[in-house]
Amino acid sequence: MRFPLRSVYALQAVVDLASSKTQGPVRIADIAQRQKIPQKFLELILASLRQAGLVESRRGAEGGYLLARPPETITVGDVLRAIEGSRPKTYGGAEAETPLSDLWRRVDEAVSQIVDRTTLADLVRTWEEKQARYVPNWEI
Repeated sequence: MRFPLRSVYALQAVVDLASSKTQGPVRIADIAQRQKIPQKFLELILASLRQAGLVESRRGAEGGYLLARPPETITVGDVLRAIEGSRPKTYGGAEAETPLSDLWRRVDEAVSQIVDRTTLADLVRTWEEKQARYVPNWEI
């Protein structure tokens, strides 16, 4: 299953903001560099997320973006809907009934349940736990 690149980048950006150790806004250039997202594309994505009320922007030398709400209250589904509109679909979205229509509806329901129950805080916590388990072996 694949999501549009715009949605993947949006998720990367908000997880970056959620995991930021700084208290203030994060510069677009910093997010773009860390997440390897073209900066102009990221600007458009963040503008959509700002319109949806998921991020806030601050102007000026110390400006940038930050989450508009605590990461515990923003779900993956919120981000996907802000970028893709209504509910993300896992299939081509054909309106006509086909032998596969019921299957695709069940897949959509399962995906929706997962993305609507997973918060940004969950993603950050899981990632930090995985990183803490990794201990490099410095033996030569």
